[in-house]
Amino acid sequence: MCRLSAITSGEYISPMENVLSLETMKEGHDGSGMGLILKDLGGEFESYKKYPILSGICSKSGMKELDNFMSAAGFKSVHSWHPKIKPVTGVKLRDCYFANVYDYPDEFQDKSITVKETLLLDTRLKLRSIGQEDESIIVFSFYPDILTLKEVGDPLQLSEFFGLDTSLLKAKIILAQGRQNTNYAINLYACHPFFIQGYGSMTNGENRAFMPIRDYLTSRGFPGYICYNSDSEGFTHILHYTNKVLGYPLKYYKDVITPLKKEEIEGRPDKDFVMYMKMCLRFLCIDGPNCVIGFTPDGSCFMVQDAKKLRPGVVGGVPGKYALVSEQCGLNSAISERDPSTDIYPMRYDMVIVSPQAKEVRVWNQLQGWTKTMN
Repeated sequence: MCRLSAITSGEYISPMENVLSLETMKEGHDGSGMGLILKDLGGEFESYKKYPILSGICSKSGMKELDNFMSAAGFKSVHSWHPKIKPVTGVKLRDCYFANVYDYPDEFQDKSITVKETLLLDTRLKLRSIGQEDESIIVFSFYPDILTLKEVGDPLQLSEFFGLDTSLLKAKIILAQGRQNTNYAINLYACHPFFIQGYGSMTNGENRAFMPIRDYLTSRGFPGYICYNSDSEGFTHILHYTNKVLGYPLKYYKDVITPLKKEEIEGRPDKDFVMYMKMCLRFLCIDGPNCVIGFTPDGSCFMVQDAKKLRPGVVGGVPGKYALVSEQCGLNSAISERDPSTDIYPMRYDMVIVSPQAKEVRVWNQLQGWTKTMN
């Protein structure tokens, strides 16, 4: 099993808080990788909120090719960040880790956010394709106010490798996964969290319904639903499809991935719509065990379990700072000053949603509606 640590805060925090949380849950990850997504960035990125950030890893030749591609596409470099690497035994050093800030091409300056999002997605996929064969270009995200770091190794060792303990890198929402490899080969694209057009998620579990989910999503005609190196990437795409493409409120993500039985739906005030979703989106039902943690573009964070409830997960904190983690010991590390008696352990029907800026926590229950609020 992997281990997950997400922290959402009204103030800027360091990713080391997530790393130390993962360290307390070390028995649940095997050092086969760590992924970090930072949203709502502070520090040197705070003044670049409206500019897209390209995060990835390149070889020396790949970096030249990337720079030439971005220049030819009309993107103008605004700022560049590189972690201060400290060699660590057991961590393979690659040529260039980067997060580059760009201004949009001139012809896109006054375009809508929808047009810009399409441009950024298309650019990321093209760069990924260029470097895929020899891994000369590995791109994780290209979006405003989002930075992604991934590498193979133990989270604590990687934090030293990337210099996170002394870095000024900060954000208000940070997702981190300590990975336990369940694939035949370790692939950085298979390392959680995953990201697409403002949506991010990570999972502890196993998606046994991967094939029908992948086939349904790829049939939608959306260019971003490709390149499934992990069965859990589909959960991020289901979130994007449900909330952005279809426009359903976030709470219905739970009904899509873990639909109720027909007799259970009869008790819902929105039963006609829920039954319609169950029929139309039946191929997006997950088959666990899974615990999914994610965020949406507005800064809402959530935790949801599959119907089998076989993966640990807990949410807790104080107003202005909440953590969504795999185990209570990880929560103790992240927010020790909270009242543990208020911790929430979502069960099979629950979806825990933390509002933007970590102002409140609400629990959505598929049978009972909104059942609990913390603020």
